[in-house]
Amino acid sequence: MFEVNKSILKNIFKDKPLESKKYDYGLLLVIGGSEFYSGSPALSSVAAFRTGVDMVRVIAPKRAADIIASLSPNLAAYPLEGNWLTKSHLSTLISMTEAAKEAAHGKAAVVIGGGLGRSKETQEVVLEYLSQVSVPVVIDADAIHAIGRDCKLFTGKNFLFTPNAYEFFVLTGKEVLDLTQDEKIKTVQDEAICLGNTILLKGVVDIISDGKEVALDSAGSPYMSKGGCGDTLAGICGALMARGISPFEAAQAGAFINGKAGELASKKLKEGMLATDLIRAIPEILHM
Repeated sequence: MFEVNKSILKNIFKDKPLESKKYDYGLLLVIGGSEFYSGSPALSSVAAFRTGVDMVRVIAPKRAADIIASLSPNLAAYPLEGNWLTKSHLSTLISMTEAAKEAAHGKAAVVIGGGLGRSKETQEVVLEYLSQVSVPVVIDADAIHAIGRDCKLFTGKNFLFTPNAYEFFVLTGKEVLDLTQDEKIKTVQDEAICLGNTILLKGVVDIISDGKEVALDSAGSPYMSKGGCGDTLAGICGALMARGISPFEAAQAGAFINGKAGELASKKLKEGMLATDLIRAIPEILHM
């Protein structure tokens, strides 16, 4: 077990070679949003860009995609017909994922879950999609609720789960809120073994385990209790996984970057800090 510190950034963020070209540092797909929710995939996408991924493509139901595309010329959003994810969209999701993998010569990843909603049909689509994809995936928010229905289906996949305490219960059936720190650590490690994937349990101290090792991250601020600061974390981790970093290392670096950016933004803004302020602070953290 070890504590994450800024040395992890030196292994990842180095000066780009002169011959660098688009997609060398990854292509990220962000799948999320619904009729009511559009902010979550937008925040994940911009946070991913600020973390250095070369390209982000958002896939969302039409209203959410249109709103996201209007927010910034940097964001490319593909609209799915309808107000939420349905079975009719499955082939599009899979084909766009394979196309991203091919375009980026394997340096592609996915963030899925933010704002998707929890209808039965949407959860079934998420489960089927994840059973077929072969790229690294950050599974967050509503996608965790879908996985919780059958969490052992994906043993050995290249997945990173990013639950808060309640989502951890949904995913595993284990309550962690009232456990001691040592008990939480053991529970996260045991469940990572069970899932065959990496878990990043968000909290005052983030607990990260791939089942073999455990890393603890203390970066962060109480002012990060604002909506959207989990979405930024998912986007940061997705950006790192898109460039070929393992889920376990990406979770460590992602938690550290997100926490330190939140610390920096909240020093000045305190209660007034928003997730967008955290995103603006990310570049200053990457080479600290």
